[in-house]
Amino acid sequence: MGARVRLTAAERGEEVLRAAVQAFGASGYAGTKTDEIARLAGVSQPYVIRLFGTKQQLFLAAVQTVCDTIEQTFRDAAEREPTLASLGHGYNELMAERELLLVLLHGFSASGEPAIGDVVRERFGGIYRLVRDVTGASPAETREFLSTGMLLTVMSAMQVLGPDAISLPWADELNATLHPPVD
Repeated sequence: MGARVRLTAAERGEEVLRAAVQAFGASGYAGTKTDEIARLAGVSQPYVIRLFGTKQQLFLAAVQTVCDTIEQTFRDAAEREPTLASLGHGYNELMAERELLLVLLHGFSASGEPAIGDVVRERFGGIYRLVRDVTGASPAETREFLSTGMLLTVMSAMQVLGPDAISLPWADELNATLHPPVD
């Protein structure tokens, strides 16, 4: 057997955060327990609490990570070409990471919790402004872009788009209206 590599606290925190995104994506805010996240990350539940405080703080960290990923994907796409189409291609790449999109949806649905709602509203507003600013799109064009993104997110959550999609006539027809259709 090889020697075990000892992770730094920051690396361990990243592992816990990845596990949190996976767990919250699968079960949502209310349905996820910190001990499940600890088990996925290979650490103790008290360690998770020591790193992140409460389950709510861990969920917020997961939401922040997902929004950071979406924003970076859009920035990278805009560097290639500052158009809505380029950002759309970037978002399509995120469809392969279904748990990210599910965390976003769970964040929206948990927005009745004041602390969660404040963060989700601020981050969604930031994504709106970023899309508008990097592409020069009008508010109406940005709304249409985000509306399509939300449709893709919901269809991904229903598993009718993305990896291992279930083929249904209505979903295939709707996907065919997208430019380009999502694989």
